[in-house]
Amino acid sequence: MKSANEHDVTRSPTEVPDDWFTWKEKDKQASESVFRPSLSYWEDAWKRLVKNKLAMAGLLFLVLLIFMAVFGPVLSPHQVNEQDLPNQYQPPSAEHWFGTDNSGRDVFTRTWFGARISLFVGFMAALIDVTVGIIYGGIAGYKGGRTDGMMMRIIEILYGLPYLLVVILLLVVLGPSLATIIIALSVTGWVGMARIVRGQVLQIKNYEFVLASKSFGTKTPRIIRKNLLPNTMGPIIVQMTLTVPTAIFAEAFLSFLGLGIQSPYASWGVMANDSLGAILSGNWWTLFFPAFFISFTMFAFNVLGDGLQDALDPKLRK
Repeated sequence: MKSANEHDVTRSPTEVPDDWFTWKEKDKQASESVFRPSLSYWEDAWKRLVKNKLAMAGLLFLVLLIFMAVFGPVLSPHQVNEQDLPNQYQPPSAEHWFGTDNSGRDVFTRTWFGARISLFVGFMAALIDVTVGIIYGGIAGYKGGRTDGMMMRIIEILYGLPYLLVVILLLVVLGPSLATIIIALSVTGWVGMARIVRGQVLQIKNYEFVLASKSFGTKTPRIIRKNLLPNTMGPIIVQMTLTVPTAIFAEAFLSFLGLGIQSPYASWGVMANDSLGAILSGNWWTLFFPAFFISFTMFAFNVLGDGLQDALDPKLRK
């Protein structure tokens, strides 16, 4: 008598008994259901950005900074240039939340007015850089050939000029003012943006949807506006978040040297310059608050830019 473990000689080695499996009825509705919601490119990028805790912390700080720059002076009972010499160098208190400076002016009010100037300079310089860089880099990358070669030689010449030296020379020639600072920061600031846009356009212009637009006789400006630029917005946004802190620091540095915004107007750089003598006498708050907001604003923009770079990278999309 054969044991239970022995194979039945009448059955093929590859034959499987039917009772080993249980047939499952087909569920048409379940087979057509979508288990992962369909997300657009920007929805997926936002979802990945939210998971980056450091980038979201930077974004929250910037939102609060913009809010206080707009409404902070309204919350203070003191005017930005209100001098009160008997109350000079008062430490932070319930009356003066950030203390007072060498002229008795409220540091809290001046800090938020300085935030207005710094953010305005940063965003305006970034906007000009983006506009000029997109137009210049888009044309150079799309045209290619001799046109691209000539335009890139101009960029290389401007890129070789010392950025800070050009800015200082323009401020000396034109005179220190808010408009002069923005113009000086934008003279060569667009070069980096133009190179990024050109590289992206050179890569995208040979894609099938661009060649299809050309075959239908679409004009060059429309192809750049409708086909090329929307597909380069990721690197452009990332570069813009890195341009803003650079312009903010440049304005603060130039104002600190006396080449930017002039006292009694409030600026983080002007406040830092006015507090140099005070810090030696122990009045630390006059320098601490402008230095704190300069540092953390630059840090917030940089971590937000790093987070956007990861979130907008199509290679990391799942």
